[in-house]
Amino acid sequence: MKAAHKLAVLLSLGALAPFASAKTLEQAYLESYQHVAGSPVPIAVVSPQVSAGDAGQTVELEFTVNAAGKPSAFSVVSHTDATLAAEVVDAVKQWEFAPAIRDGVAVATKVDLPVHIVDPEAATRYASN
Repeated sequence: MKAAHKLAVLLSLGALAPFASAKTLEQAYLESYQHVAGSPVPIAVVSPQVSAGDAGQTVELEFTVNAAGKPSAFSVVSHTDATLAAEVVDAVKQWEFAPAIRDGVAVATKVDLPVHIVDPEAATRYASN
């Protein structure tokens, strides 16, 4: 496994606003995701359940997306609130990915995922990294 890949998976609510009326935020995110070569691609995402008081906090995760596209081996690298960190981990554990492909073969890939909570008004909004 090579060095960890930064996975840019979360977008600010403002970037999703044009999609919000017709689709869920999760659907809008998946449709707008820009793939980075050599990194796993999210194909199903779950939003963490956060409170308005969590706005401005960041949780940085490190995990592996295996060759089957399942995230595992989670580690919380940094956080300001243990309860928030647990909520973010619980949500990302439910995500599904198209695994990274190297030389035509699916491979396990280590991922760094900083999650910055940006929407103070709703409990299930995406954040930016």
